[in-house]
Amino acid sequence: MTRRFFSRIGAAAVEAVLYEVSATPKPGLVDRANSGAHNDMDFFTFLSSAAALRHCFDECAAEGIRHTEEPIQALLPYLQAVGAAAERNMFAMTRGVNTHKGMIFSLGLLSGAAGWAAGRQLPLGSELLCGLAARMCEGLCAAAFSGLSLKPESELTRGELMYLRFGAAGVRGEAQSGFQSVRKWSLPVYRRERLAGCSINDALVDALLALMAGTADTNILGRHDRDALHYVQESAAEAIRLGGMQTETGRAAVREMDQIFIRKWISPGGSADLTAVTHFLYELEAAEGRAQERECPAETGCPAVMQK
Repeated sequence: MTRRFFSRIGAAAVEAVLYEVSATPKPGLVDRANSGAHNDMDFFTFLSSAAALRHCFDECAAEGIRHTEEPIQALLPYLQAVGAAAERNMFAMTRGVNTHKGMIFSLGLLSGAAGWAAGRQLPLGSELLCGLAARMCEGLCAAAFSGLSLKPESELTRGELMYLRFGAAGVRGEAQSGFQSVRKWSLPVYRRERLAGCSINDALVDALLALMAGTADTNILGRHDRDALHYVQESAAEAIRLGGMQTETGRAAVREMDQIFIRKWISPGGSADLTAVTHFLYELEAAEGRAQERECPAETGCPAVMQK
């Protein structure tokens, strides 16, 4: 397996990182228009961080290929080592700002899974890759969250606090489920709109809305509470009902959400991470020529995003 091949996997992951931050408008999130509900980072912080990650996903894919004769569960420690080094590079580049920790974990897992699958001459479909990620992460939540009630609250991480307070497993839970939220909510929307000829920007924003409406975003819970989460879910569902980025009314709703979220200091960062995962999976499907056409009514042009 050539370096050129696993570089293709890595390039798709870095592209997903760059495309996610570039999609505009994204309510409460950093994009090309503003810094969202953040005062410690901006669009260029994300670009610098992405530059620091340029080799991370290549290395994850290479680890997958290197260990292709081993069970997929054996791959996780190698990917964790690559991810830890990538996090150090990210923090050095951003001067301590966490821009992409969730994406390093999720896209690193999937890049490793893609390398492992390719080494076995398996097609790089989203169902297969997500299934491999789930197998790698079997028992991850139980291992991470066992015994938390015995730890002093001052020693708990944000993810651990979210689990104790709300039962939300965050990115670990998503990975252990095989990125169920992506497969259920955002990938069908993104696939349909891309195949229908919608712009990448608008398809990404609509995929984000689908995730915001359907998931329990731990970034929102971490800053606020369940009431704020329900508000975000309902706001995103209403924007979807209005047509999302495919209608002027829907676009206006998304722009208004952005301003409200900024004022309320709401940032759906977990949904943003999964939007990048959505693009990555779609791009690998497309590269294999396996993305299937979906029926799009001629009178509507690009389809509105999937209803919640």
